[in-house]
Amino acid sequence: MSDVILESTLTCPQCGHAKTETMPTDACQWFYECEQCHTVLKPKPGDCCVYCSYGSVPCPPIQQRGEEDQHCCASETRVE
Repeated sequence: MSDVILESTLTCPQCGHAKTETMPTDACQWFYECEQCHTVLKPKPGDCCVYCSYGSVPCPPIQQRGEEDQHCCASETRVE
C-alpha cells in the first residue's frame, strides 16, 4: 500500500473557494468553516468527515482501509 497523503484541498460547494489543509490522523473532522463565505461544511450522508465529502483526497483512515471500507471513524472521535 502506498503512503497516506495528509494534505487535501477542501472546496466549498457554496462559493467554490478552495484551500489545502492538513488532515488530522487521530480523529474525523466533522465541521469546517469556509474562510471566504463562512459556510460551515458538514459531511454528506454516508461520509465520515468533511475531507471525504469535499476534499481532493479522502481522510487518512479511509486511505488506509481502502475504498471498500467507508466506515473509518464515523462513530469514533470527531474534530469540531
